[in-house]
Amino acid sequence: MDLKELVRSIPDFPKPGILFRDITPLIGDPEGFRELIDQMAAILKEKQVDVVVGPEARGFIFSAALARALNVGLVLARKPGKLPYKTLSHEYALEYGTDELQIHVDSIKPGQRVAIVDDLLATGGTALACAKLCEKAGGKVVDCCFVIELTDLPGRETLKDYDVDTILQY
Repeated sequence: MDLKELVRSIPDFPKPGILFRDITPLIGDPEGFRELIDQMAAILKEKQVDVVVGPEARGFIFSAALARALNVGLVLARKPGKLPYKTLSHEYALEYGTDELQIHVDSIKPGQRVAIVDDLLATGGTALACAKLCEKAGGKVVDCCFVIELTDLPGRETLKDYDVDTILQY
């Protein structure tokens, strides 16, 4: 199955000059979504993952499905103020300003093997923030796994200290 056929390209969204890769047809197609999760799970099974971390918001879709497929725990990396218990935080730089991600203090146990899962690898800033947050909790990041990689952007370079796997490249 060619999963790229299930990704819609939308020119000039969200602004002129951007070609947006829309994954909603892919996740809306039962066979395509199953094939995608199976491919990602095959990669992560080899890494002997203990827990999957999904950054807000689209990372939740794929990380939840993968945690289920791998029979491992799921950790949600959220924006400040969204988690009800004590948290660990990591602030990171954006092109203009900063952002922050948080996880519960007890969501990753020291020494656990962590996979970070998200929909898109572009600049790599969100995934790097997740990795630093997981390491702060005592976890070992064994993979950063993405549905789509935009190869003309510096995501792989940003994540050069981590294993990076992607299913579709543009």
